Amino acid sequence: MFDASRYDGRMPYRRCGDSGLKLPAVSLGFWHNFGHVDDLQEGRRIMHRAFDHGITHFDLANNYGPPAGSAEENVGRILIEDFVCHRDELIISTKAGHEMWQGPYGDWGSRKHLLASLDQSLKRLRLNHVDIFYSHRPDPNTRLEETMSALATAVNSGKALYVGLSKYPLKKLKKAVKILKDMGIRALVYQPPYSILNRWPETEGILDWLLEEEIGCVVFSPLAQGMLTPKYLGGIPEGSRAARSEGFLKVEQVEAQIEKVRALGDLAAAAGMPLHHLAMQWALKHPAVTSAIIGARTVAQLDDTLAALQAPEIDEELSAAIDAVSPMIEQKHAEG
Repeated sequence: MFDASRYDGRMPYRRCGDSGLKLPAVSLGFWHNFGHVDDLQEGRRIMHRAFDHGITHFDLANNYGPPAGSAEENVGRILIEDFVCHRDELIISTKAGHEMWQGPYGDWGSRKHLLASLDQSLKRLRLNHVDIFYSHRPDPNTRLEETMSALATAVNSGKALYVGLSKYPLKKLKKAVKILKDMGIRALVYQPPYSILNRWPETEGILDWLLEEEIGCVVFSPLAQGMLTPKYLGGIPEGSRAARSEGFLKVEQVEAQIEKVRALGDLAAAAGMPLHHLAMQWALKHPAVTSAIIGARTVAQLDDTLAALQAPEIDEELSAAIDAVSPMIEQKHAEG
C-alpha cells in the first residue's frame, strides 16, 4: 500500500536531543484540516502521502478539530484502517492542557486533567500508548511538581514512551525539566511556535538552552499559519485560514505583518525560491531545531511544502537580510 522507497534519503532524520529517537525534519500536524468539518478522505490521502515521503511523526492534541477531539478520532480511524501494520514506524504525539471539556477538570495542568485526557486520547486514537505526551501549556495555578508527576505517571504506566513540554517560558521550562529529572524521567522534547515572524524562542534564549541541554525541539507554525506563503502577498484570499471564522489566524494579524511578508517575499524571489520554502529552510537552519511541524489541507499543498527540503540552504548573506526585515526582538508567542 505504501511506497517501498519512503526511506530512500529524501527525508532527513535528526536525533531528538541526546535521545535514541530520530524524527523526520518535517512532521505532519493535525491542528487544522482534520476535524469533522473537514474532508476525511482528503485527510486520509494526506497521511498516506506524508508517510510515503518519510514523514513518520504525526503530531496531535486532545482539542484539535473542530470540534475538539475530532482530529484524534479521524486519525485513529485512519490509523486502524490503513496503518495498523506500520505502528512501529510511527511516532504519534498528543497533548493536554488547553480547554477540552466542561467543568473544573477540563483544562490546565492538574494530574486529574492530564491523565484523564490521556486516557480519552488513547480511546480516540485507538492506541494503547502514544510515543510522546506533552503538557500543552504551563498552568499558573498548579504546582509544577503536580503537572510533572502526571507526565511521569504517563511514562511509568506505559501509556507514553516519552514526555515533552510546550510553550513553557524559559525559567519555568528549566524548573520543569529538573523536576522530571528528579523523578527519573528525561524530558525528550520541547515544542514552541517558531518562524521568521515569531522568533520568541530565540529572544528568550530557549533554543540555545535546549541545545546546551541536548533536549530536542519540534517547532510549530514555521509558516506563521500560512502568512509566510505567497497566498497573502496580494491580500486575504477567500477560503484561506484568516478568512475562516473558526481559525486562529485573524485578519488583523495578517494586516499587521503584511509589509514584512512582502519584503520577505522579495528576498525569497531574489534567492530563486517561493516564500514558504524560504521560511521552512530558515526554521530548520537553527541547530537546536529537530523537526518543523507543517499542516496541509490538500495533498498538493503537502507536496508543495515538502519541496522546501530541496530548496537552496540559506547562506549568511540571506540570513542577515532576513534579520533586517524581521529582527530578533521581543515577540509574543502564539498558542496552539
